[in-house]
Amino acid sequence: MTSEPYLLTPGPLTISMRTKQSMLRDWGSWDVDFNSITGRVRSRLLDIVHGAGTHECVPLQGSGTFGVEAALGTLVPRGGHVLVPQNGAYCQRIARICRILGRQLTTIDYAEDQPVAAADVDRALAADPSITHVALVHCETSTGILNPLQEIARVVAARGRGLIIDAMSSFGALEIDARSVPFDGVIAASGKCLEGPPGMSFVIARRAALERCENNCHSLALDLYDQWVYMQKTTQWRYTPPTHVVAAFDSAIAQYLEEGGLAARGARYAHNCRTLLEGMTRLGLRSFLPAAIQAPIIVTFYAPDHPRYAFKSFYDAVKARGYILYPGKLTTVETFRVGCMGQLGEKGMGGVLEAVAAVLAQMRAGS
Repeated sequence: MTSEPYLLTPGPLTISMRTKQSMLRDWGSWDVDFNSITGRVRSRLLDIVHGAGTHECVPLQGSGTFGVEAALGTLVPRGGHVLVPQNGAYCQRIARICRILGRQLTTIDYAEDQPVAAADVDRALAADPSITHVALVHCETSTGILNPLQEIARVVAARGRGLIIDAMSSFGALEIDARSVPFDGVIAASGKCLEGPPGMSFVIARRAALERCENNCHSLALDLYDQWVYMQKTTQWRYTPPTHVVAAFDSAIAQYLEEGGLAARGARYAHNCRTLLEGMTRLGLRSFLPAAIQAPIIVTFYAPDHPRYAFKSFYDAVKARGYILYPGKLTTVETFRVGCMGQLGEKGMGGVLEAVAAVLAQMRAGS
């Protein structure tokens, strides 16, 4: 076991020692050296989606949900109408944010193991011309389901509406190309597939859409338009930035590029996911989703069918062997989740499977 357990969660992740060490220096928030870090981070994030020249990267203090609320509050005008296809907890969170912000809301509801269908989105847009935006979760972290982004983006663009993508659990590992996927905004955060620490979200917004957003936002702190204009003028954040997180994120992005960027990061996670699924199947544990719609980010498993199973004791026993799992987020069946992201050490996913196998053997033996 390691002295510090590996995180098999959807974020925060276990990050590299190099990323951790980059948080040991203090930075002045107005200092030219720190401002150059911010500029480099913004530029490299744009490059990941091939958005240079057409899009802007606006960083924001706070977790991914801060970014989601900022994007909805800024990119959707106060008289706007948002269509939210729902097949998990994070889609439902978007809908809740829309309600709180007073944006008109329509939902399309799916079972938690069903992907969003582009044809359903098309029908909804055709039926209601007042809908201005579609807000889609690319990879629904509550189950690991992957929604068909390209097909939905084509439908939304053909209908002349705006698309806002929650790419929290896909950005940097699964392809999102601004040249072929039309969107008004993509939202992600530092503590996911780019393997930085948590604490910074960002929105990549189409410049033409962002330029129309002055005075849309309900909030001063979450106003992406105001944040963008200020950064363009000064290179600085409006309010005190999470300097250590930004510096560490800069280091994490550098390591991401050294690894080989999106292709290499996505391949590593896909390998982790295959290893996990094959190993858990051998241990008698079933995944909640079929492989065709399983994103290689986080996998939901049915709880073991055993009278001695309880998630807390299972979690504690696996943690004692060096790995932290994540509880299920489904409302209908008991599950737990295992993440495929982050630095998993020399043993990688094999070490996770060894730990789970040992705990299951103890549970089934009644010890």
